[in-house]
Amino acid sequence: MSEPTLWWLLTGAIVAIELLTGTFYLLMLAAGAVAAALAAHAGANVTTQLVLAALVGGGAVAAWHLKRTRRNDEPPAQANPNVNLDIGETVQIMAWNPDGTASVQYRGAHWTAIHRTGVIPVPGAHRVAEMVGNRLLVDKS
Repeated sequence: MSEPTLWWLLTGAIVAIELLTGTFYLLMLAAGAVAAALAAHAGANVTTQLVLAALVGGGAVAAWHLKRTRRNDEPPAQANPNVNLDIGETVQIMAWNPDGTASVQYRGAHWTAIHRTGVIPVPGAHRVAEMVGNRLLVDKS
C-alpha cells in the first residue's frame, strides 16, 4: 500500500474517532495527517511526512488551545446577555422593601428584584444586570 493511502486511511480513522468522541482536538491532528498525505503525494520522504504531520497537527492543537484559553473575557452565564436575554432589560421599581428586595412586574409575572451590596435602593427605572437564581439583580438606570 502506498504512503499517501496510509495517511488518508489514518486521517479517516482520526475523523471517525472524533465523530464518536466529540473531541475537536482530533480534527486538528487529522489536519496534520492530511498535510502528511499531501507531502507524500508530492514525493517527500517518510521523515519529512512525519515531521510535517507533527508540526501541522501539533501546531493546530496548540493554536486552538491558546484561542480557547484567551476567550475568558465573557461574563458568567448569569450576567451574559448572550445566554440570558433578560440582561439589559429595564424594569420599573415603585418601592423597595425594608429587606432590600422589591416586587416588580416583568414579562407578565411578578419577580423579586435585589440591588447590589452597598448601593442605596431608590425607586425608578432599573436595568437588569444579572440573574441570581430566580431574582433580578438590578442597577439604577
